[in-house]
Amino acid sequence: MIAAGLAAPGLARAQPVDLFFERAAMMAADSRCGLFAPAVSQALAAGAAQARGTALRAGVSPETLKTAERNARARAQRTACRSPELAASAERVRDAFDGYARLYRLTYPGDFASWRADRIAARKVRWRLVQEARFGRDRLSFGLAGAGETGHLMAVARFADGAEPYGARLVTRDIGRTTGPYLDRYYGGPTAALPLHRRVPPASAQRGYLAEARSPAGQDLLPDDARSGWAFRFPAQAVRQLAGLDPREAVVVEFLFADGVRRAYVEIGDFAAGRAFLQAPAVSGRTRPAQVAFRSLPTQAQ
Repeated sequence: MIAAGLAAPGLARAQPVDLFFERAAMMAADSRCGLFAPAVSQALAAGAAQARGTALRAGVSPETLKTAERNARARAQRTACRSPELAASAERVRDAFDGYARLYRLTYPGDFASWRADRIAARKVRWRLVQEARFGRDRLSFGLAGAGETGHLMAVARFADGAEPYGARLVTRDIGRTTGPYLDRYYGGPTAALPLHRRVPPASAQRGYLAEARSPAGQDLLPDDARSGWAFRFPAQAVRQLAGLDPREAVVVEFLFADGVRRAYVEIGDFAAGRAFLQAPAVSGRTRPAQVAFRSLPTQAQ
């Protein structure tokens, strides 16, 4: 049967590969038969991205997921667009989306850190998708911030000694020159025990993005217990780069000082799923904000 769930309980009921297969099959059927409105298709894509990340972190190989996706497309191709089976599965997806569209906040846990997504409408700048990290005595908030649906890619750092960086650089794997993630001395299986600094590619496979703007951080982007910090905005193309990375990878935010560099590591995790959640429309005025935990700013430097 072709079926797909969009809500968190599905992750507990199905094995990661099964859940990914179900969602990929419904995406393929939607592409072929035009089953859903754009909002439902976006939600389904977010669910598929989340299921893929959950499977990878659980130790499922990328090759297994590619096979599952091919099989899902083949299943959809063999199913008639007017079949009762597909109609029933599509209705279940729409029912799941009705609940999904009423959610305003979601949390996507990873191996070490979580992404918190917030799509509540607001006129002031706020975090839309954010991950918190500590590096030494310093603290980092990293993600998408703004008053719109997604905003800009930002890093806000608080330095315990009051140091003032003159710049920042985001270091990622160059997906144009590599075929997959670098997971140092990783031989398969769950990645929960693999430290973030061992998920970063060597210098020859890296791509860097220099921050395009710097300013003192506003209180709206600082934690309640922080009085000051520095905010850096990265270019828009860095967002697309992050969304294309493997959920098991990590990136580095380097803060540049006259006397050296301080590095913070960010887990990619379900960044792509969280970004898709922000872009999918929510149902406003019908329910209060809910929070659910899901398992599973233009100078460029090379």
